[in-house]
Amino acid sequence: KIFQAVVSCIGGDGTIYIIPKSLEIELNKLMTEIQNNFQCLGLLESYCWKKGEPCVVRGSDTKWYRGKVLELGGSTLHVQYIDRGCVERIPQCHLYPTTSYVDIPPFCIPCQLYKTVPIGNFWQKDAVDCLQELLTNEEVEIHVQELPEKPGDKLSIKLYFAGMSLSTFMAYKKYCVAEDCQDMLNLVRFVYVPALNLYMLPTLPTPGDTLPVRVKHLVSPKEVYISLEPLKSLRKQPVAEGNVSCDSQMMTLDEALKWCNKYVETLPLLTRFQAEMPCLVEYQDGLWYRAKLLSVEEFDPVKILVQFVDYGNFSVVPADRLRHIPYQLLKYPVQAVRVLLTGFKPASYDENVERIPYSREWSVEALWAMMECVEGKELSASILALSPEVTISLYEEDEKLVHMKLIEMGLAVLDD
Repeated sequence: KIFQAVVSCIGGDGTIYIIPKSLEIELNKLMTEIQNNFQCLGLLESYCWKKGEPCVVRGSDTKWYRGKVLELGGSTLHVQYIDRGCVERIPQCHLYPTTSYVDIPPFCIPCQLYKTVPIGNFWQKDAVDCLQELLTNEEVEIHVQELPEKPGDKLSIKLYFAGMSLSTFMAYKKYCVAEDCQDMLNLVRFVYVPALNLYMLPTLPTPGDTLPVRVKHLVSPKEVYISLEPLKSLRKQPVAEGNVSCDSQMMTLDEALKWCNKYVETLPLLTRFQAEMPCLVEYQDGLWYRAKLLSVEEFDPVKILVQFVDYGNFSVVPADRLRHIPYQLLKYPVQAVRVLLTGFKPASYDENVERIPYSREWSVEALWAMMECVEGKELSASILALSPEVTISLYEEDEKLVHMKLIEMGLAVLDD
């Protein structure tokens, strides 16, 4: 009664068409066979179509799909793609009648939300638009509640996306009334994060261990942010048995952020600011990422210094680019860990050399040189200490210490 599926289409009446993940391989095989069998079709001579007649449809991607004629109407016909659910008006020249494959049931399943009544007893256009934007081509979790009375009728389901009930979300948006909505409080917990909740740090190896890492951000040649390779904390998280209201869908951090970006406008803007407070921040690419507040930099207009916790970099942003973070996103450890590198120190101070403004013991040239040594490279780190600071030695693939390049250039000296 519980399975993963991909939403193939949202009908104009709010019907949710899903394709079970377990059927994807079988559907792909059928599609390949259809392309091989129908790729050389010529133009169809004058043909008298009948309502309900099976056919193949040439889609806008030039592929052939199984279809069924729903309505007749001049030079175009109302046709449903039976393995996708979507309905389109198709020119007759893009259709071909066939009785092949009629013994294979449609791969998509029409569904309706269990005990969920849309406002006005039918799904309004803005609600359908919301469903389409939220779900089309996305992987979701299906909980079957009631089987249809006859073949072709809708399956009654509870649908979970990003670990949250779709019925609850649509009720929160005031598109419907969910009669069996028992997890509205979990939605509130999903949307609003108490200030005391902080991000989790990943589990680090014990001192003496060596692990593969990448450098994600440099503050100075000695202070960097690393990510563990492979990204173990991005693997799908375990789910407690019976907990389906908030965590039922196992997702990676990237998947959860993708969902949040889809409906970020529903998340409230931050109106109060507290140091270390988790939040979502809009970056220059227009996407929203996990971050934490550090300080208020300006008051008119308000601008906040934030740090992107999965990358390590900092930014000063206006208040309208900060939103409350969904509770679920706090369950993933941060992907950038602050560490100090050991074994070297700055060369003698020279006032005539450009210095890093916030770390004047280091030259800007040394920072650029270290960036060239580590940027985009697979490195290894030897853990030396976990407290009071995480301290490591950083090695290149040839097991050469990365800071030796700075020593050779005279930008740093060895430190015992």
